[in-house]
Amino acid sequence: MHSIIEYADARHREQVIQLWKTVLGYAAAHNEPSLSIDRKLAVHDGLFFVAEGAGAVLGTVLAGYDGHRGWLYSVAVQPSQRKQGLGAALVRHAEQALAERGCLKINLQIIGGNESVSAFYASLGYAIEPRISMGKKLSQSIPKSD
Repeated sequence: MHSIIEYADARHREQVIQLWKTVLGYAAAHNEPSLSIDRKLAVHDGLFFVAEGAGAVLGTVLAGYDGHRGWLYSVAVQPSQRKQGLGAALVRHAEQALAERGCLKINLQIIGGNESVSAFYASLGYAIEPRISMGKKLSQSIPKSD
């Protein structure tokens, strides 16, 4: 059994960092889990959720809303907990939180070639849209590695 609650730094931090490193494999400095956590918490928007079971973090979803569109980030589920509906529950929880804020549309990005993740989101009603995703790293905002 699990519950989905808002992230609480003291209890969740190290478990979330380990989960993201295991599942999402963040290697780039701008995706460093501790940096992502700190920057998300600084926004104070209440859109960072964890699924807990037996005192352990089983999954995460980080959402964002800019008043125009919502976004999903860092949807991650412990490998031992997959195929049990937890990922879908996390996404639905974030969708509800975004809807409560007036969000009309949710976007997300998937690394190209990740068909299993694409299929997961398609099963939840998400569709590939004819868009080009572009990005620019702001190097002055990315901490230098030691």
